[in-house]
Amino acid sequence: MKTMDWCDKGLILLDQTRLPLEVSYITCSTAEEVAVAIKTMQVRGAPAIGAAAAYGLALAALHSDKSERKAFIDEIEAAAWMLGATRPTAVNLFWALNRMTKVVLSAGDAGVPELKKLLLDEAHLILREDIEMNQRMGKLGSQLVPHGARILTHCNAGALATGGYGTALGVIRAAHEAGKEVQVFADETRPLLQGARLTAWELQQDSIPVTLITDNMAGYLMQKGLIDLAVVGADRITANGDVANKIGTYTVAVLCGEHGIPFYAAAPFSTIDMNLEKGDDIIIEEREAFEVTTVFGQQIAPQGIKVINPAFDVTPNRLVTAIITDRGIVRPPYIESLRKLFT
Repeated sequence: MKTMDWCDKGLILLDQTRLPLEVSYITCSTAEEVAVAIKTMQVRGAPAIGAAAAYGLALAALHSDKSERKAFIDEIEAAAWMLGATRPTAVNLFWALNRMTKVVLSAGDAGVPELKKLLLDEAHLILREDIEMNQRMGKLGSQLVPHGARILTHCNAGALATGGYGTALGVIRAAHEAGKEVQVFADETRPLLQGARLTAWELQQDSIPVTLITDNMAGYLMQKGLIDLAVVGADRITANGDVANKIGTYTVAVLCGEHGIPFYAAAPFSTIDMNLEKGDDIIIEEREAFEVTTVFGQQIAPQGIKVINPAFDVTPNRLVTAIITDRGIVRPPYIESLRKLFT
């Protein structure tokens, strides 16, 4: 399936808020429409957000009426700031925007028409590279998956969360393609049910055996010896190996530690933020209360009840068995091993 595509009218996105009941696409013709799609999670998952934002910046460039170079660059930088304000936790968003603006700033004396072309070409490249990175990551990570493994995953880190193929689900997909007969347990992932709505649907589309469980069943399954490993995605990994991912990931990691089960995080190189020393430095996005108090528009909690709704939590590096990247599998001590990826 395609998470996104480009056409003459703009960026085509698979609307993930409507899955699995309806497969429909939206077309974003402006940077502002891309920003709304990111904020409302019509497109979601750190790598997919980064690629979408890159196209958003390309749209800002294509629609710019500025003919003078400096005014054009100012407009692009303002659009980058607007897109970057949509979701603060996923580092791929800022990585992609920084990469796009660098193209403009390093283009010498190129005129505005050439800058517009360079930005669109770079967005295409970011999307293409993401798919290639995921495929490499999947092949590397599949080495950690034994034949017949029963795998727990949290949230959605598949093709839907990326340009294609997936991170955590890319590992599972590659193991399945290698004939390892894996079985997946997907927890529902409250409050927005990405596991139930997206992961379960995506795995069904690929005919990979999947069983849906509620979030509070994971410990029970581990206690009964029904889980062999857990693999999740990541929205930001700090220099010491702390992993920010969808809220509830930390709980899964603690349970894995208690039961002696390997816990893996799979993420592209662009998710590693060497500028942040530890997980405590990560800004955690707080989302609207209605996501917790309603399900598909139906109120399930008392009116006016106080709610906290962090979108992510941070798993300390001591609970992470290994980090699977497109550049290799990284193990503790992470301060040293992650640094080597950058040399």
